[in-house]
Amino acid sequence: MGQAWNKVQKHRQAKGKLAELMSKADDVIVIHYSCESFYDRLDGSSPRITSIAVRNLESGQTTSFSIHQVAERKGFSAIALEQHYDDLEKLMLDEFYNYVRHHASHIWLHWNMRDINYGFPAIAHRYKVLKGEPEEISESKLVDLSRLLIAIYGIIYIQHPRLNSLLENNSITYRDFLDGKGEADAFIKKQYVKLHQSTLRKVDVLANIVERAANDSLKTNSSSKDIYGNYIIALIELIKENPVISGMVGLISFVSAVIGIITIFIK
Repeated sequence: MGQAWNKVQKHRQAKGKLAELMSKADDVIVIHYSCESFYDRLDGSSPRITSIAVRNLESGQTTSFSIHQVAERKGFSAIALEQHYDDLEKLMLDEFYNYVRHHASHIWLHWNMRDINYGFPAIAHRYKVLKGEPEEISESKLVDLSRLLIAIYGIIYIQHPRLNSLLENNSITYRDFLDGKGEADAFIKKQYVKLHQSTLRKVDVLANIVERAANDSLKTNSSSKDIYGNYIIALIELIKENPVISGMVGLISFVSAVIGIITIFIK
């Protein structure tokens, strides 16, 4: 199919997926996590997972997993925490994957958590490094909100960095919100509470964005053409590339021409 028709189809499918998410909101888990910086790691080691937050889209009930919370429960002081990072991270991921085990059938809504650098594969890899056995989440249960919004509003719907820009365009407060570098820096500075609050804030922000997109109140830079595409060109492409439709259109044109000629002779 042509580009215009494909764009129309992707938009329609994305809107359908959005409607499905909202109709099953009680079965949708919004997730975000923070980690050490994955840049400039000269030894090739994977970045440590520092905190994870999950939020039920319907109820807003939020559960969090963080190194500093585990440390507090274990009675470690802030000073001693750094000496036990591996053990604490392992315990945190134990708790997270226990949660996953009980919610594996849910839909997991995320923002760009797609690969080994940053995503579900990265979390699973860290757990394996720490001798854990990650619970697998089926790809069919993963929905990337970042890609979904591109399919709905077009690739230039907002300026980069997109998540930050969406907050600004929609007057969503930056309270407790840190970007990826800010979260990595907070961990280095041992600002664990600040880091944890940012992770919690981001699942709240993602839920806010998807709800606004669903009720058509999300403000973007997209024009109607960016969002809906050119239906006339899409229709022409469909007619050209579909032999049945093309034949029907040709037959209609032929019959119309014949009727026009007959009408002229009758007059």
